Amino acid sequence: MAFLLALDQGTTSSRAIVFSESGEIVAIAQREFQQHFPQSGWVEHDPLEIWTSQLDVAGEALASAKLKPTDIAAIGITNQRETIVLWDRETGEPIHRAIVWQDRRTANTCEELRAAGREPMVQEKTGLLLDPYFSGTKIAWLLDHVAGAREAAEAGRLACGTIDTWLIYKLTGGQLHITDASNASRTLLMNIHSGDWDDQLLECLRVPRSLLPTIKSSSEIYGNVADSLPLAGIPIGGIAGDQQSALFGQTCFDPGKTKNTYGTGCFMLMNTGDKAVASKNKLLTTVAWRIGDSTEYALEGSVFIGGAVVGWLRDGLGLIKSSSEVEALANSVPDTDGVVMVPAFTGLGAPHWDPYARGAILGITRGTTSAHFARAALESIAFQVTDLIEAMHGDSGAPLTELRVDGGATANNLLLQFQADLLQIPVLRPQVTETTALGAAYLAGLAAGVWNDRNAIAQQWQVEREFHPNISADEAASRHALWQRAVKRSFDWAREN
Repeated sequence: MAFLLALDQGTTSSRAIVFSESGEIVAIAQREFQQHFPQSGWVEHDPLEIWTSQLDVAGEALASAKLKPTDIAAIGITNQRETIVLWDRETGEPIHRAIVWQDRRTANTCEELRAAGREPMVQEKTGLLLDPYFSGTKIAWLLDHVAGAREAAEAGRLACGTIDTWLIYKLTGGQLHITDASNASRTLLMNIHSGDWDDQLLECLRVPRSLLPTIKSSSEIYGNVADSLPLAGIPIGGIAGDQQSALFGQTCFDPGKTKNTYGTGCFMLMNTGDKAVASKNKLLTTVAWRIGDSTEYALEGSVFIGGAVVGWLRDGLGLIKSSSEVEALANSVPDTDGVVMVPAFTGLGAPHWDPYARGAILGITRGTTSAHFARAALESIAFQVTDLIEAMHGDSGAPLTELRVDGGATANNLLLQFQADLLQIPVLRPQVTETTALGAAYLAGLAAGVWNDRNAIAQQWQVEREFHPNISADEAASRHALWQRAVKRSFDWAREN
């Protein structure tokens, strides 16, 4: 039997999962790492802590599975997207903490570019909007704010990349500086139609081409882990940004198939096949994956604060001791008693795209309790996903008949039931909910010959539970309308002028 090792480097933790060739989890290891918040709206990670935590959990997973590196057919890597690292090519040391996808420090830069009329060009080439969410303005900020960085970059002494690029650089002892098309498509620097870095975009965002990694396909043998590391010799065979990887892991291989991942944020992707469908509803057009010479695309909607709102209840408010307690607390009341929570802690993503929005809780009365807060927090996740569904329906023209879901928050039955109620369609939770890691394993296994084609992979997907609507369409619409009223109150809150 063949085994695959998936490295799943997320926003709050590094994980490693060993999968069998039947797609079953053999072993899993996870380690949280520190979040840094230097200023309001700024979010950073220590790249070296990401690296060591990822390497450590990979070793732990292999040990738990009682496997040696030679037992692993290939490594697949999936990662938090848009988070950017710059490092010195000679020393391999980062020149600054990684700037995380949630970070909003470049909001003014994006506004200036938009005012200068650059957004239509950017959107046509990248499928993205001008927003601090994406990597390009983060790179420019580092070059402008780290002493000597721009001069070093222009002299070719620095390298940069998203987290997949950083991990592969470290895994191969500095031999490979690469990324895949799915991650590159999130940088604001790649032309998704040509599949390469774009000179006009590089000039617009003031990023030297010499900084950037080589763009590869999402499934091929790129190289092997360096001999000096505990994973020595294992081939690296798959790379995909976490949401594209989840789409692959959910076997959404046909146009129209849609998944939503409930993680730190929420991310909905619809496969659009070989067509890069331009959105009229402020969704993103992105590369789903590139396999061989074939590039497939997706429409995407992003919610910045999904499951992270439960972490805030735990860490910020102290209403629960662990995230797993939120469902019981929320279930202790029949409804929110009119309370609506808008968790716009770092602005709002699709379809609003307001970096100046901030969190709001409305409808509080003297009778409001922590249980109402808990229920409103869970409902806020489902409401934001419903906004995405409506926008996606507007772009695709075809109503969804089902939604495949994954991510840590899908263990919460109350959340998924409320989601089915709002959407008025079945919500399907698969037997293996670790679909982000599974997608990376599938991509690596294809490259290593573990599976011959995608049909063999598609046969492995199975439903664990279906959630069907329990309320009327009229009631669902009424609840959503109240949410939309609350969202409008959060708009533009943090703008200085």
